Amino acid sequence: MMVWWGWLVAGAIIGALELVLPGHIFLGFAIGAVTVGAVEWSGLVAIGLPMQLLIFAVVALAAWAGLRAAFPLQRGEVKRWTRDIND
Repeated sequence: MMVWWGWLVAGAIIGALELVLPGHIFLGFAIGAVTVGAVEWSGLVAIGLPMQLLIFAVVALAAWAGLRAAFPLQRGEVKRWTRDIND
């Protein structure tokens, strides 16, 4: 069974991946892992691994959706090519 510091370390590693790799997908996972670590660290609730994974998944999805809503793609950020350069 993973202890609370394992979730926090996993969140830090996933957060570091967000800085190294392009895209904004890892930040939601990092927030989910840190949240589960904080819940376990607080000691208010003793939960098993299946519930930890469920909390991780739900919080990660909610964080990703919230970040996408807060920071949408800017107009012109994605370039769509309408013709081939060889034509």
